Amino acid sequence: MLRLTDFIIDAPDTMKLAAFYAAVTGRPVKESSDADWAGVQFGEIELAFIRVDDYRAPQWPDAEHPKQFHLDFEVDDIDAEQRRVIDLGATLRQDFINPEGYGWRVFTDPIGHPFCLCRNKGVTWTEDGPVWS
Repeated sequence: MLRLTDFIIDAPDTMKLAAFYAAVTGRPVKESSDADWAGVQFGEIELAFIRVDDYRAPQWPDAEHPKQFHLDFEVDDIDAEQRRVIDLGATLRQDFINPEGYGWRVFTDPIGHPFCLCRNKGVTWTEDGPVWS
């Protein structure tokens, strides 16, 4: 049996980036976190940050320094969440929200990793995850 246990992101300062994503998601930084490895737990999966001394940030959408990965966060109120993540240190890069208020906005975290705040038409969130109508 194969199980996904970690999603690992390179960072020059693991604790700082873990604190950013802990604030974004409302989940705590794991107590065992340190300068070499920090994490935020989501059930069986940990969003982890590993220290890389010569970290070079992606320069999305520049293909010469590609994004390598990105995270999507589904939200109920995209404008309120945008204000919140910007206050936490994110930077808005592109807006793909349609006139109906659905789509996504691309941000970068404080060290340049892209992530999106998404508002998808027809999705309802339950304790078991998303339900699409």
